[in-house]
Amino acid sequence: MIGVKPTLSVITVVFNNARDIERTLLSVINQTYPAIEYIVIDGQSTDGTLEIIQHHKDRVAKLVSEKDNGIYDAMNKGLAIATGDYVIFMNSADEFYANNTVEQVFATTHDADIYYGETEMINEAGEILGQRRHKAPEYFNWRSFNYGMNVSHQAIYIRKSITEPFDRRYQLSADIDWIIRAAKKAKKIVNVNQYVARYQVGGMSKAKHRQSLFERFDIMKRYYGLVPTVLNHAVIAFKLGKYWLKNRRTND
Repeated sequence: MIGVKPTLSVITVVFNNARDIERTLLSVINQTYPAIEYIVIDGQSTDGTLEIIQHHKDRVAKLVSEKDNGIYDAMNKGLAIATGDYVIFMNSADEFYANNTVEQVFATTHDADIYYGETEMINEAGEILGQRRHKAPEYFNWRSFNYGMNVSHQAIYIRKSITEPFDRRYQLSADIDWIIRAAKKAKKIVNVNQYVARYQVGGMSKAKHRQSLFERFDIMKRYYGLVPTVLNHAVIAFKLGKYWLKNRRTND
């Protein structure tokens, strides 16, 4: 019904990140949008993270603190207890772009299955690094991820009823598979045409980066076919090489 504000379940997954967790918490609890169910899934942190969360417990609807079997197991726990009309993951070190971001997203149009926007990068010091390399497309559907993750999970609001659990066979790239599955069910996908989130650029090890690439290849092969995926990865490699060369020259 038009005029009724949909409830947004915001899920934060965290483990031993006392340095960044409060920034994420404040980003959520300071939103001007009133209909937010805030869920925090803590992996039984031992570095003071849980104490920081407890300090804001009156603004957290549901808190789970227990050991898990990796980030997607933790994210599935959050999904399982979320009761909102929409869901978004704003994990530790992520943040909404501004205090009125959620309000602006839902004000763009009524009753979309997916809302999405652009993401900004920050470093560990909180300094702004600019727009992420994969710019969000003007329009997207489930086929739009054939060249990679061009909409980050921090910038995508998905109707809860079309989500499914994350596929835990993927340890690093299950979010791509999760978004594609939801997008296949979506009938109305809306670009809000604004920055909606910030995420912290981290230093993934080479071993994990390699594993992530293999997982992404397998996901794309499942949805788009082997030959198109091989060809698309050749294009990805070319564009990535071009990007690195350009930035190396700029920094020299």
